[in-house]
Amino acid sequence: MRCDNAQGVLHANMLTFRVAVRRPARRHFLAAFIALAVSASCAISEHPNFQNVHVDNLEPRRDTNGQIIDAHDGCLKYFDGRYYLYGTAYGKSAGYSINNRFRVYSSRNLKEWDFDGELLESPPDGVYYRPYVVYNAFTRKYVLWYNWYPTLWAGKVGVAIGDTPVGPFKIVNAEVEVAGYVDGIGDGSLFVDSDGAGYFIYTTIGQNHSIRIQRLTPDYLGATNDRSGVLGIGCEAPALFRNRDRYYALFDSTCCFCSSGSGVRVLIASSPLGPYTEKGDINRQAGGKPRVTAQQTFVAQVLTPAGPAFLWMGDRWGSRPDGEKGHDLQFWSPPLHFTPEGMIEPIENTPKWSARIQIGTKDDLVRHPYLWPKKRDPHPVKIDPCTGTSLAEDE
Repeated sequence: MRCDNAQGVLHANMLTFRVAVRRPARRHFLAAFIALAVSASCAISEHPNFQNVHVDNLEPRRDTNGQIIDAHDGCLKYFDGRYYLYGTAYGKSAGYSINNRFRVYSSRNLKEWDFDGELLESPPDGVYYRPYVVYNAFTRKYVLWYNWYPTLWAGKVGVAIGDTPVGPFKIVNAEVEVAGYVDGIGDGSLFVDSDGAGYFIYTTIGQNHSIRIQRLTPDYLGATNDRSGVLGIGCEAPALFRNRDRYYALFDSTCCFCSSGSGVRVLIASSPLGPYTEKGDINRQAGGKPRVTAQQTFVAQVLTPAGPAFLWMGDRWGSRPDGEKGHDLQFWSPPLHFTPEGMIEPIENTPKWSARIQIGTKDDLVRHPYLWPKKRDPHPVKIDPCTGTSLAEDE
């Protein structure tokens, strides 16, 4: 969670940081030093306001205009006193159109949501999924990583930057090179460690949907050669986070917009690149059926009076009350519980819940959200890859 006073500390160290990038032996020490300075600054300047937050998983979330929130397979982040929900908007499509677009909504209390527009201005034609945003304290930029397909399923990874959490984001590299890149990249998400190092956990489609983790460059605009081994195969929708001194990689089998949901396999390590050890599945009952009929999209960190807590987020594909895919519901779990040994306890399938969570600041901004005009798809998908059913051209 970023705080404003940290900016002065980071600005004073920018020159040293640039030198450190050219001197790898000092880079990790410097990153740790700056992280400590930032933490101290934040601890002094931030006075969190905690209130009871009520989450309803039975009803669609709506924005302040009364519209159902259309933001899927993305992330929930806290920047500068507000929560930001990033996701893919599907509208009335089946999910494979060049008119998929990335949207962002913001809120101070996880209940009242403002629509802040679309993230990318006129990106290259393709099918876009899974937007994930982090803040780079060194460059003072918000960085967006996403998965896209010029043609299905020739997956690529793109990266874009913005000056604010809502962008608009400018694409700086539409074909980021990561391990296994030549075989097509699928789902992926971002994680930033306490020392400022960034990581990308992702699926390689052409290598049996294998899961890997790769360390990012200091500016988060590319990937280094530091990477993990294969964590699993036949999988997608990965997430990576840290709780205390343990790192958690969560993912499960490919789902393809499955209405039945998927499991959540938990792998744990003492360092972000592993080695990881699989410890179990927190979203499957004894008979194998998912506890929550949803596919993982993210594990969000929030602040409580007891310290950081983690919310598991999953998309409930096929749950739309009106038949419009963009209105599929999203499940947010109560704060996850951890055993003394570090394992995550099974996800609670809770329809409604409340918890004391940090509340952000009031927002009086006048919004003029950017909307990307809909295009005619020159190569529409005619057969649904998941169900095998025929699709109308406007889908």
